Amino acid sequence: MLKNHTGIYTDHYELTMAQGYYLSGIHLKEATFDYFFRTNPYSGGFVVFAGLRDLLELLDEFHYSEDDCRYLEYLGFDKNFIEYLRSFRFTGSVFSVNEGETVFPNEPVMRLQGNILELQLIETLLLNILNFESLVATRAARIRLVAGKRMLVDFGLRRAHSMGGIHASRAAIIGGFDKTSNVYCAMKYGLKSTGTMAHSWVQAFGDEYEAFRRFSEIFPDNCTLLADTYDTLKSGIPNAIKVGLEMKNNGRHLFAVRLDSGDLSYLAKKARKQLDEAGLTDVKIFLSNQLDEDVIQSLNEQHTPADGFGVGTSLVTGSPDASLDGVYKLSSFDRQPTLKISDNISKMTLPGIKNLVRFIDKEGNFYADGILLLHEKNLNTIYDAVHPARKSPVSTFKKEFLLSCVMDHGKIVAPEMNPYEIALYVHERLAQLPSEHKRFVNPHLYKVGISRDLLDLRNKLAGIKA
Repeated sequence: MLKNHTGIYTDHYELTMAQGYYLSGIHLKEATFDYFFRTNPYSGGFVVFAGLRDLLELLDEFHYSEDDCRYLEYLGFDKNFIEYLRSFRFTGSVFSVNEGETVFPNEPVMRLQGNILELQLIETLLLNILNFESLVATRAARIRLVAGKRMLVDFGLRRAHSMGGIHASRAAIIGGFDKTSNVYCAMKYGLKSTGTMAHSWVQAFGDEYEAFRRFSEIFPDNCTLLADTYDTLKSGIPNAIKVGLEMKNNGRHLFAVRLDSGDLSYLAKKARKQLDEAGLTDVKIFLSNQLDEDVIQSLNEQHTPADGFGVGTSLVTGSPDASLDGVYKLSSFDRQPTLKISDNISKMTLPGIKNLVRFIDKEGNFYADGILLLHEKNLNTIYDAVHPARKSPVSTFKKEFLLSCVMDHGKIVAPEMNPYEIALYVHERLAQLPSEHKRFVNPHLYKVGISRDLLDLRNKLAGIKA
């Protein structure tokens, strides 16, 4: 549905402004927009950037069908403007950080260059995709940090915001999850799907042991039994043990038991003891039910014997934040730098065509990020954009320029990567982020500064006296 109607997947005012540009005769003038966000979600210290490939593919297909044009005519848009849209294709260029990059507030994660009309039309689509997938990927990465090497499965489709569940499952894998219950998403993106059973399976057989036995006969190579339908410790685990021993005698293996309610730490410890005493030491314990990074961290502190976790609602909805505050702002028009002025200097945008550089210390850890104008090659000092008296020397650090061309005049030039490949990149980059930025309580603020030239340009355009 979205691919067939990319052009009208937007807010009405985007089309209103695009028509205004067209009728004013300025629609082909060059422009630059920056995508950035202002606040880390979850009171955290970083964001995992996700959604890039989905966005590029939608930009590649961006068009207006005959149905779209007829609807715009019904809405009262100008006939000449609609005729222009009939042959419209996106021809702009996109410069972006890598998908899976660790990024921070107020830095240009993506820069788009093209004519003002096309860059205006794609704003809503861009924000919709990048904000949501980055939000979910960040939550997934936080959960991976506390889960360690234990298995993580996305269980969120039934709680997702309608079709957003498709992009949510992709983002969960990028953030570090191993598998998803979302079969459609697994097929679309080449992911690993998995699933066990629901309480209704056990209820349908009446007898819990019979339900477990039949399930093990039908799925002997990947059998996980849900042990909390009736009484976890008096019924569920004992029946699972009975079936597990039968499977063992027949040369098979009970893979795991799943606990989905109650005091998960207490029940897991008791279940582990019962399984071990029965000789089923290799049967894993999988936990689910309203989990997030804080609950899993608490389970860790209680030394809970869990081998994996299924996470749903909090993962795919981004609860409690529910959105990433990414914005899309014009930074140059007709080859002249522009900015949005605000009484609050922290809300003032940065003008001009910019680049983003990361400074890395001798141990290979991230130290700070710098925002500079495109013509600048060397950066010796970065300045706090709000409090420029705060500055940091960076000349001795190794530097990486983070923005690269991923779409050149409407053609995708970035190599396609599987979500699991992106997840490896996420893991590598987060390993370079010092631990004080990854803690969940009062994470240390990562330095993001601007060059002297950019600071002077901002101040000049805003009428700020140095």
